[in-house]
Amino acid sequence: MASSPPAGALLPDPPTLYRAAARPRPRPRFEGTRHAEVAIVGGGLTGLGAALALAEAGVKPVLLEAQRIGWGASGRNGGQLLPGLGGDLAAARSRHGPDLAKALFDLSTAAVADVKQRIARHGIACGLLPGHVTAAVKRRHMRALAAERALWEESFGYPGLELWSQEALRAVVHSPRFIGGLYDPNAAHLDPLAYTLALADLAEAAGASLHEASPVLHITRGAEMRLATPRGELRAETLLLCGNAYLGELVPELAAEIMPVASCIVATEPLGRERMARLFARPIAVADAHLVLDYFRPTADDRLIFGGRANYAGRQPGDIAGVLRPRLERVFPTLAGVCITHEWAGRIAITRDRLPRLGRLAPNAFFAHGYSGHGLAMAGLAGQILAEACRGRAEKLKIFEGLPHQRFPGGALRTPLLVLAMLYFRLRDLR
Repeated sequence: MASSPPAGALLPDPPTLYRAAARPRPRPRFEGTRHAEVAIVGGGLTGLGAALALAEAGVKPVLLEAQRIGWGASGRNGGQLLPGLGGDLAAARSRHGPDLAKALFDLSTAAVADVKQRIARHGIACGLLPGHVTAAVKRRHMRALAAERALWEESFGYPGLELWSQEALRAVVHSPRFIGGLYDPNAAHLDPLAYTLALADLAEAAGASLHEASPVLHITRGAEMRLATPRGELRAETLLLCGNAYLGELVPELAAEIMPVASCIVATEPLGRERMARLFARPIAVADAHLVLDYFRPTADDRLIFGGRANYAGRQPGDIAGVLRPRLERVFPTLAGVCITHEWAGRIAITRDRLPRLGRLAPNAFFAHGYSGHGLAMAGLAGQILAEACRGRAEKLKIFEGLPHQRFPGGALRTPLLVLAMLYFRLRDLR
């Protein structure tokens, strides 16, 4: 039996297309005993968003990342920058009231705007491209998309959505699979790792201290938080927990609220401008309207990134390309036999209602997690909200604190029950 790597050992880089193109700057391990005003656990978009906001406000946070900056979902995701949330906003409006639902929606649109503005302000090279369509496979999807458009426009005041007919969609995305869709010109897509690494550079330049290969092994809670690492101890007045699906059982009461789900992605060889033009009239991102969905987008160098087939047991398949290739070729039959150069998986965290959760475990301990597939936009803003809350400005945090805490069933039934639930939804998608 293979032994587990020692604590603090770096795992191999995920074999993503993004990582292959990146030139990250290594950060030191955390060593010794040190005091910080704010300690941040997790070097993804949430932790970096918090670190940057704090550093720009004059606070010098210390961030501890178990692997490398952007190693988890922030650097592995499909790259779709979307307003809205992973959960059903109509259901959220009915369950929690129109004011809370609109406040959540408004934060999601602010998150998209925040990413775009930062990219423009700092000239971040991350392949940002505009446009996203949710594509219907069945007639009931078109009815649901029309209802969503009405909800977003009439209840949330979000203009600009276009309900595309089959002809309108196929004029842009040349696939026989879809019968129409809902297009959002304000949504976008990008290289998520390039953006995450740029955010880390900005946070460090502003005064944040970032450490890699520095997993937190244990937290002793109190008026002073004490974080034990393999080579030292960080003591802090305030703790921000930003590990999401990669936090594990470090904080058991948080682990019960989320379920790690493995999402799989492949990238093709460069297809060339002419071949790509036979797939897309313009380079927008696409996700189908199934609950267990496929999503894809062209890249700036004319590859196709294609994701889907989420594993709700949290395990990635051994042959990701073999699993996703039939789905890719069903969308684009002309890509039959195309060379797949990269395949990878990563864990996202879902909540029971697919709405993110932000809150506090103690007066000096805050958390954010459960973006349920919408983390590229929301995670960075969530970090900013935690940064504001720990400095006494908790207005935005209170919006999320209005959501009830919902735990997944515990014990041995936790994962099997979710797998059975998702099997039901997959079967429903077939109707």
